[in-house]
Amino acid sequence: LHDAFGLHVSRGLLDKVVQKAGRGLRPLWEELYRAVRSQARLHVDETGHPEAGRRLWNWVFRARDFTLFTIQPSRGSKVLARVLSPRFQGVLHADYFSAYRKYIGAYHVRAQFCLAHFVRDALFLKDLPDPVTQRYGARVVRRLRQLFRVLHKRERYVTPRTFQYALERARDRLRQTVLQAPERSAPRNLARRFHQHGADYLRFVTTPEVDPTNNLAEQALRFTVLNRRMTQGTRSPNG
Repeated sequence: LHDAFGLHVSRGLLDKVVQKAGRGLRPLWEELYRAVRSQARLHVDETGHPEAGRRLWNWVFRARDFTLFTIQPSRGSKVLARVLSPRFQGVLHADYFSAYRKYIGAYHVRAQFCLAHFVRDALFLKDLPDPVTQRYGARVVRRLRQLFRVLHKRERYVTPRTFQYALERARDRLRQTVLQAPERSAPRNLARRFHQHGADYLRFVTTPEVDPTNNLAEQALRFTVLNRRMTQGTRSPNG
């Protein structure tokens, strides 16, 4: 306000205005907090939120029509159990972080793990010095690209049925390639993960309107990450 308009406003006044607005919005926030539990699809992610030396976490729950933010003292699965409850019936979009796996396994929640993260893991294998691991990573990356090519060129298929057939065929080829890992630790780890959670990586193939990535949640968190980098977090709950 000073730089743009030459106005001098005390921080105390700004704090009071922000707190008043927060109190006014609280009922709406609580309504959305309850509404996330009934969503058919929900994109979830989290990022650090330091506050006067404390480690807090800014969680985002992005539904089709709204996005809910909540700052929590934990990055663990108990936040998911508290916000979503053990009875969440929708599809949870998330990365492969252990908190999501624990919540999904404990309450039998359907998930769509971010396929973009899986692509990065395959590219990592492709760049390792071991030639056997490199070739395996290259094969997996090629199959992933074929799968995304089908998704991105959906309009070229004459009917939805031919598109679905092509998508399922690309999925099956990817699954076969990933599971045929050589006797190396890094490829075997990737194959073991896919053996355990392959259905949660490829749920979008057979479930309508499910995205293969978690980009929507990551996009929703982007402005909070930028703010944190500029301010280094907050110094109090009011802050």
